[in-house]
Amino acid sequence: MPEATIESLDHEGRGVARHEGKTIFVEGALPQERVFFSSYRRKPNYELATASRILTSSALRVEPRCRHFGVCGGCSMQHLDAPGQAAAKQRVLEDAFRHLARLRPEVVYPAMLGPAWGYRSRARLSVRLVPKKGGVLVGFHEKRSSYIADMDSCEVLPPSVSALLPLLRRLVGALSIPDRLPQIEVAVGDAVTVLVLRILQALTPADEALLRTFAEAHGIQFWLQPSGPESAQPFHPPDAPPLGYALPDFGLRLQFRPNEFTQVNHGINRMLLRRAMHLLQPRPGERIGDLFCGLGNFTLPIARSGAVAFGVEGSQALVRRAEENAALNGLTDSTTFAVANLFEATPEILAGWGRLEKWLLDPPREGAIELVKAIGMDGPRRIVYVSCNPATLARDAAVLVQDKGYRLCGAGIANMFPQTSHVESIALFERQ
Repeated sequence: MPEATIESLDHEGRGVARHEGKTIFVEGALPQERVFFSSYRRKPNYELATASRILTSSALRVEPRCRHFGVCGGCSMQHLDAPGQAAAKQRVLEDAFRHLARLRPEVVYPAMLGPAWGYRSRARLSVRLVPKKGGVLVGFHEKRSSYIADMDSCEVLPPSVSALLPLLRRLVGALSIPDRLPQIEVAVGDAVTVLVLRILQALTPADEALLRTFAEAHGIQFWLQPSGPESAQPFHPPDAPPLGYALPDFGLRLQFRPNEFTQVNHGINRMLLRRAMHLLQPRPGERIGDLFCGLGNFTLPIARSGAVAFGVEGSQALVRRAEENAALNGLTDSTTFAVANLFEATPEILAGWGRLEKWLLDPPREGAIELVKAIGMDGPRRIVYVSCNPATLARDAAVLVQDKGYRLCGAGIANMFPQTSHVESIALFERQ
């Protein structure tokens, strides 16, 4: 069996080694470790492998907390301690700037760290009837597989939700449609936990009775989704409080539907908002754009800080939700919203918005390339960019710095998804 010394971690949390002229990506290995590895995919210039045996262990290695780690594909870094995870993610961010944009941030911000376990307030659980496994499986997919991991707990879900996994397996198995319920969406608010059942066939009265009993016994609310996401509706109890989360620093509370995007980690979201407002420095009299505004997560703190906030989002439903959240928090007079496809932004579209002194960007993984390309000479003097993809952030940063005259003043990571390789980050750009 071949062996190698691990040099670094890649953007997916795999150890990187060199062996016989190839780059080897080794799952489960850490920098400075000497390992035996077993390859499962071979290409001319690289191989994908798993660590078969650790010969020399890193000081950063810890015992994975979850007994399903290594089989379940939900986590990839439980064997690395929390400071090591943050350092690895910061390195991924800096490498993206350096290799993709030839940039270095003037300041590296301290990593934003929160609880490492039980943080995940949003999740999509797969469901499958597998008689060979004893019945219904509920959980995440196995690594590199379409199979569902045989799991009865999850350490990154809130403990109350993790405890439901074996109970949900029995519940779905008792329904008349155990093979017609492929997914359960989890959404945890500060007053209620919602489970959205994706059903491909109508429930019987007996099924409905089982769901009502389960919801009342475990203090959750079931929603039913018979087709697309827009079809999801509350089932039981019908009078549960709405999903929502608080932003105490700004005296705000935002409401959302279980199928609407919110950050999965409420604690890190609060830290990210504090840093974003510190970097953005909203001032009374300023008009600030929150682009890809969603349901108002950044828009309302901007408005609460005294500025006039202008939120833009591609989804009409999310814009309506943002307007409702503004009204709920008494901020209608200091917020306006518009629907626009920001992936097709042009200078003419930006001009139609009027003067915006500053921008807050929070795009999806695709980034905001057309938006930054459309910036003209009268563009914002300061941009705070929140990113969930270092590669597209670096690509957009290259345009901002090399073509649009901005400086990359600083950047740093927020560990939004502990135990995974996902890198959330924030960067500040200012016009020179």
